[in-house]
Amino acid sequence: MKKQLLKVSFFAFAALMFMGSCKKTYHCHCSYKYSGVPGMPDSTTYEYDVTDTKDNAKTKCSNLSSQASQNYVSTKEDCYLY
Repeated sequence: MKKQLLKVSFFAFAALMFMGSCKKTYHCHCSYKYSGVPGMPDSTTYEYDVTDTKDNAKTKCSNLSSQASQNYVSTKEDCYLY
């Protein structure tokens, strides 16, 4: 009886672990902010779909964040998974 219970518990645990690592579609929200010159747009937002495991999708999304400056115009892009 204990062996059966142990086997069932092991397979239930394995199934939960497998389900947690499945690829799903997550949404990456990116916000661009401009500064430095009058008349620039306040901000612009974009959303991307990322299909991967949650950890990989979070990494891919945060890697889209950046900062740049050119000709007195600065842009900053902040991306996060939601």
